[in-house]
Amino acid sequence: MPTAGLYIHIPFCRIKCMYCDFYSITERDDDIPSFFKALLKEIQLCPIDTSKWKINTIFIGGGTPSLIHPDLIIKLINTLSEKFDISKVVEFTIEANPGEAEMESLKEFHDLGINRLSIGVQSLEPELLNFLTRNHSPSDVITTFENARKAGYNNINCDLIYNIPNQTIDIWKRDLQKVIDLQPDHISCYSLTVEKNTKLFRYVADGAITMPSDDESINYYEWTQSSLSNNNFVQYEISNWKKPNRECMHNIHYWKINPYLSFGPSAHSFDGEKRYSNVRSLDKYIRLIKEGKTPIDFSEDFSEKNFTNELIGFGLRISDGINLNRIPNKFKKSVKKSIEENQIKWGNYFIFEKDRLKLTNKGFAFSDAIAVDLMI
Repeated sequence: MPTAGLYIHIPFCRIKCMYCDFYSITERDDDIPSFFKALLKEIQLCPIDTSKWKINTIFIGGGTPSLIHPDLIIKLINTLSEKFDISKVVEFTIEANPGEAEMESLKEFHDLGINRLSIGVQSLEPELLNFLTRNHSPSDVITTFENARKAGYNNINCDLIYNIPNQTIDIWKRDLQKVIDLQPDHISCYSLTVEKNTKLFRYVADGAITMPSDDESINYYEWTQSSLSNNNFVQYEISNWKKPNRECMHNIHYWKINPYLSFGPSAHSFDGEKRYSNVRSLDKYIRLIKEGKTPIDFSEDFSEKNFTNELIGFGLRISDGINLNRIPNKFKKSVKKSIEENQIKWGNYFIFEKDRLKLTNKGFAFSDAIAVDLMI
């Protein structure tokens, strides 16, 4: 019985961050009731048989789902419970932005069984927050974190971004240490990436913004690894560090290619046989469901070759590495040959054992390049 997760995408935000490529919208709060009506109907009409799955995680992301009134979250949970067996759920996450999660709402979410909070800190430097078009202050971070603890959360993640233009290594060290001092249970550190269809992409393309060099990015990353290790955080994935038993179980479903179902506009799912995703438009999403049609606009069968390459790509992201026994038989020789051919180029950055391939700590910095070279 495979473990599996459920993901809910709530696209509403107060402001659209200039670097964000996730589907999110602003100034559309009046559409929240219509969205939830469509969302609940999409869940109710889901045709996937999950009777042989052990659903153990739920993740409400976005957007900024902490803006949603708890009464609507109650309806969401009730609908999920009626449709799926969620009695085995042990990790239930909701995302929140500093300053946009009131103490009362945090307490109500926790009382509903949501036991993990992911806070989008990103930076504690006012000028960098302004650059990133974040609308919170450093003090909002502290207040939201402290309120979450008071509300009962004993599993809190903090997201941080490095590799930001005009960010110095001293600023990054100071920011990271301040977050460490808060004593969260999990820290995610992401390099600022330039994604298409974002304001950041246009600024970089026009020459208005220059991104830090690859060498600078690696320096930030290696210092982050060292600092978090020295503070008793264990790295279990390229961008994620945990305290004991506090890894993000939901994200592990993605990295280990377990099945998961997702609902909402732009949501991506994998049912074990195919990958598919919903339309990336709130209006179209609501209209299609209202008309009794599927909101899915992309679907592809999951071939054994796709599975093999995803095992390589995702497997190299996690500290456990790739379980080579999961490679389909007809591709086992090709994968082994690929590993052997890359020994000279990348051998110092990965560990090749009989049934497993995993990266060294230094290898994590080059995981994308290594994965591309190893794929068949």
